[in-house]
Amino acid sequence: MESKHDRAVVIGGSIGGLLVARVLTEFYAEVVILDRDDLSRSAERVCRRGVPQGRHAHGLLAGGQRVIEDLFPGITEELVANGAQPADAQADGTWFFEGGALHKTPSGTRGVLLSRPLLESTIRERLRTYDGVTVIGGQRVSALIPGQDKRRIAGVVTNDRVFDADLIVDATGRGTKSAAWLKSLGFSTPREEQVEVNLVYTTRMFRARPEALPNDRFVVIGPTPSGKRGGVLAAQENDRWIVTLFGHFGNVAPTELDGFIEYARSLPSPLIYKAIRDAEPLDEATTFRFPASTRRHYEDVASFPEGLLVFGDAICSFNPIYGQGMSAAALQAEALMMVLREGKRAIAQRFFKKTKSVIDNPWNIAVGADLRMPETNGPRTKMVTAINWYIANVHKHAHTDPTAAQAFIRVLQMLDPPTTLMHPSMVLRVIRGILNRKFNSGRDISEQLLNTAEPRRVQGDGF
Repeated sequence: MESKHDRAVVIGGSIGGLLVARVLTEFYAEVVILDRDDLSRSAERVCRRGVPQGRHAHGLLAGGQRVIEDLFPGITEELVANGAQPADAQADGTWFFEGGALHKTPSGTRGVLLSRPLLESTIRERLRTYDGVTVIGGQRVSALIPGQDKRRIAGVVTNDRVFDADLIVDATGRGTKSAAWLKSLGFSTPREEQVEVNLVYTTRMFRARPEALPNDRFVVIGPTPSGKRGGVLAAQENDRWIVTLFGHFGNVAPTELDGFIEYARSLPSPLIYKAIRDAEPLDEATTFRFPASTRRHYEDVASFPEGLLVFGDAICSFNPIYGQGMSAAALQAEALMMVLREGKRAIAQRFFKKTKSVIDNPWNIAVGADLRMPETNGPRTKMVTAINWYIANVHKHAHTDPTAAQAFIRVLQMLDPPTTLMHPSMVLRVIRGILNRKFNSGRDISEQLLNTAEPRRVQGDGF
């Protein structure tokens, strides 16, 4: 069956699917979004069954917010009007790494703190206003339909109908079936790369207590290679705090309240514990398990059909503690916009090549950090070891240097590439910091010896 309509079909109505659908409105007369969940207006602003991670803390990084604002002008203001909390990424929260908090100062890097359902429902409602967009829930896609020449995909089969299309986009996330579908149709399948992180999230909502964190709208506490525990607290709409505690390789925060709070006390910083120990819980805890980060290298596939595209988490699913998923999807949407502006020939091949660079940076950051834990399986090259050592020292220097802190946060927020941290001026700052810490550490030891020796001489104890 060949497509007779200028139609694009997006499988998956989550953040990635919605963003790619918005891009497609610029190039296709009709855009249809299919999802197995109820996507009616009556189901808005609730956590969907198909998004089990939706109940946990999410980060819309500044790089992703920039793209979403470009695609939906004024949406940031709309989100804030509906309760999202604006925040400066450096001044309005605490980032705790390597035994200390990064230096706080106004950075101009603005973001918003909000729940996943608020963001998703707001984008979906904006999308419904575009001509030619149709959102259909209750649809499970079971197969791709090949074209008559067997070299392209011409449609999809769902539980109750068939959709023909000029372009099919798989935005179904980690549960993607594209590789299996491609294999069944005789096409090549992508090489898959996995890094096991054995991550478990536990999340609770609390009534916000601003007096407990007078200088913070969010707190991020990174795990250490030895402790493997971390957490996030973030302001949400309706005067709530969302608190997600996580752990790797057997470290699991309990769901019962006392155990949850006690787990918070075991983190490298006491900030979250002190904030929630006397706070009012608003719900029961929920748990989410994430076994491994996965990357599928579609850019290397030898034969790929026309009329099909794989997008977002279906290409690369990141360790969620770094908050990169939604922003990476937004940057992929931006890349697709550029590809389609150049024409509709060989869309997938050009997109996979272009989006590789979008994925490389956050993937390398996440995997490099995960490899600091000895239990993580992966190649620990001398280069990875050297970079991890350097980044750890960037963090330590950023405890007192606002410039280093801002540079790291801009990379973390996907505004600047990681190479900016390797600029000669930054390397010089970090080296000076290392030398200063060693000098001060030596001086501290000398002062301790003097301070402990002097009283003994005065007391006449034989020294």
